[in-house]
Amino acid sequence: MSVLIKSGRIITAADDYVGDVFIENGTVSLLGESLDMSADKVIDAAGKYVIPGAIDPHTHIEMFFGGTTTCDDFTSGTVSAAFGGTTTLIDFCMQTPGDTFAQALEKYFKKIDRCKPVIDVASTSRHRPAHGRHARGPRENCPPRASRSYKLVMAYKGAVMVDDDTLFRTMETAADTGALVMVHAENGDAIDIIVKRAVAEGKTAPIWHARTRADGDRSRGDEPRRPARAGRRVPAVRRPRLVPALCRADRARAREGVGRLGRDLHAVPVHRRDGRSTSRASRARSTSTPPPPRPKEHQEMLWKALESDVLSVVSTDHCPFKWPEQKGINGDEFQVIPNGGPGIENRLHMLHHFGVREGRISMNRFVELVSTNVAKRFGKYNYFKPKLVEDVL
Repeated sequence: MSVLIKSGRIITAADDYVGDVFIENGTVSLLGESLDMSADKVIDAAGKYVIPGAIDPHTHIEMFFGGTTTCDDFTSGTVSAAFGGTTTLIDFCMQTPGDTFAQALEKYFKKIDRCKPVIDVASTSRHRPAHGRHARGPRENCPPRASRSYKLVMAYKGAVMVDDDTLFRTMETAADTGALVMVHAENGDAIDIIVKRAVAEGKTAPIWHARTRADGDRSRGDEPRRPARAGRRVPAVRRPRLVPALCRADRARAREGVGRLGRDLHAVPVHRRDGRSTSRASRARSTSTPPPPRPKEHQEMLWKALESDVLSVVSTDHCPFKWPEQKGINGDEFQVIPNGGPGIENRLHMLHHFGVREGRISMNRFVELVSTNVAKRFGKYNYFKPKLVEDVL
């Protein structure tokens, strides 16, 4: 099948011009002005953007967490993504206790086969602490379809939090295999102590989810230093690392400092549907999401970090639970509310409205943040060029 897109405003990370795109059998065959050729389908794109398909590198589809399972399967989640302009998801394949990586992938692919996605889906393997026969990390028994990226969580002590042994071994493996390591960088040990202390004092309302995850008060742990620790802790391992789910200005500064040391550390701010700040966090259990909403003054500093490439990608951390039956499944106390929130359909229009239309970023930068930079980090370079198979939005 062939498609001719006519007179659209073609925008990549580097270019911005009015032209035509000819696609044949899923491949961009030709770009130019006033292309004169027959096609099975002709789309008049005058007055519209024509950009590479967007990629969301941080989603949690049909994932068991907090006593329940996120409410999107791979059909419903990808339909929402497509309506929002996202044509590829990079989801997380969860390794459960006792499973090899091959077994985890087998279970993951069964979910995809049961509920067919309508867009492309890739996966990042999310690993638990390495002990015993699994201590060698992701090298062991990986099938050909294995992920080329790994996620490690420095939070949720007693559940998915990894120790430094696992952190180091996984980064060694990534250095050997050319993989990318994603790190959820929080101080899990400190947060665990602070949460238990708050609960003992009767401070269990939803707002305490934010207050027990360091909000800038030095007495509440060293959260701003965790991205830097993820970069500095393993100086011998020369492999890119990605810090997802970032929403604090001081964390952005920490990432910038690591960059000056020559570490290849990239940070990803998560978008929130309504630009929530801490001032609204007490209104609903739905705000229990890592990272929690922060004071509003952090937002402009993060925009500046997006402009300057201190922050290089925008993701959603889409982790949806139904309200109130899932968010309230364990009760009303903040420490038992399943963490996570939706966003897979809203990323592009939120970033375009508050970023492009309000003059904070250009359309070229918009394409970088939602498509090009993600593709480069994960090994699929999205840009319009003849003979490439890629999605067009």
